[in-house]
Amino acid sequence: MQNILDAIMAGDTSSEDFAALQLPESYRAVTVHKDEVGMFEGLATRDKDPRRSLHVEDVALPELGPGEAYVAVMASAINYNTVWTSIFEPVSTFGFLERYGRISELTARHDLPYHVVGSDLAGVVLQTGPGVTKWKPGAEVVAHCLSVELEDADGHDDSMMDPQQRIWGFETNFGGLAHIALVKSNQLMPKPDHLTWEEAASPGLVNSTAYRQLVSKNGGNMKQGDNVLVWGASGGLGGFATQYALNGGAVPVCVVSNEEKAAIARSMGAELIINRSEEGYQFWKDERTQDPKEWKRFGAKIRELTGGEDIDIVFEHPGRETFGASVYVTRKGGTITTCASTTGYMHEYDNRYLWMNLKRIVSSHFANYRESWEANRLVAKGMIHPTLSKTYSMDEVGQASLDVHHNLHQGKVGVLCLAPEEGLGVRDHEMRATHLDAINRFRGV
Repeated sequence: MQNILDAIMAGDTSSEDFAALQLPESYRAVTVHKDEVGMFEGLATRDKDPRRSLHVEDVALPELGPGEAYVAVMASAINYNTVWTSIFEPVSTFGFLERYGRISELTARHDLPYHVVGSDLAGVVLQTGPGVTKWKPGAEVVAHCLSVELEDADGHDDSMMDPQQRIWGFETNFGGLAHIALVKSNQLMPKPDHLTWEEAASPGLVNSTAYRQLVSKNGGNMKQGDNVLVWGASGGLGGFATQYALNGGAVPVCVVSNEEKAAIARSMGAELIINRSEEGYQFWKDERTQDPKEWKRFGAKIRELTGGEDIDIVFEHPGRETFGASVYVTRKGGTITTCASTTGYMHEYDNRYLWMNLKRIVSSHFANYRESWEANRLVAKGMIHPTLSKTYSMDEVGQASLDVHHNLHQGKVGVLCLAPEEGLGVRDHEMRATHLDAINRFRGV
């Protein structure tokens, strides 16, 4: 891999020279193992430790197929789907790989006794397969995580509706937490020139997810003046949702868990903050019973902040813990957009407050290529900024995943892959200087 890193670090290597680089037969990657799927049986979710299940090891370079590209990964990032993969919840990802592998001889490459994880990357194209014309070796890129076959008609209006839609690095193999990744060419987007490798890698999954869920016509279809309730407003998803609300002329009502996170939300420009720990909301009396009085108290706090107005759009991702309150506080005719469910998938709410008030629940899952491209374009223009707070080495990926699992992080957690240190990869220093405070907003907290 040293020849590849040298070519990237030189900064002036031609596309022809990149195409001529000899690729290794194997590469370093972060994996989980199929024969360890049962290692956490009997343990509570919180007690399952990604440091035990995530391995950093050499794996064989897969065959390059039509419409695909090898990318030298300079940096990647941790998402909740990597945590879920590492603790084998809610199901083992090897079932995804097995089903994908049955489609064709080419997809059979993905069905292996190990799974290379990771759904973000920033790096450099090394080689492309037959049929790829848009991307050349040497191109500096980031990748979104939508993997589609697009052989079915259903996917051609919105590729998220493709029957073969999958999340790369979660439902497919050869993900981004590695020295080399295998991607479809229609996952690639230009790397923002003013960002470092680790900064550029960090927005991918969460930025595109937030864009579709809140801004796109396929999600909240947010407009100017909307009151937007953002749960976890300083987190990986919430940090982007807050930025999109502010950038789009909406009014974010930011829910955070402590004053440190409140300060981050204020630094983004948010003015309406609800500190859950100070307010002491307890939406559940016990595991089976919610407390509508707490929903009402929460709604009263929102009205106090907004001057008597209710919420137009709820940016919902915690799931079970908050969903009943989210439905209650939404205005008549308003929208609850939901994804992820990090506190539990079995949502409960009082349907009277939904049906009798004509509210809508809209499901949202990642983003299509157009939405991802638009979200990345806004980052490249300096209108939306990374939420990177801390960067680990690839050898520390278990600890990085544990921190995310236990919610000890702010924003996004990055991982250096081929990049030997932080701070590399900036091409537009003048633009970077203009946005440096915003780029560093989540660091040091």
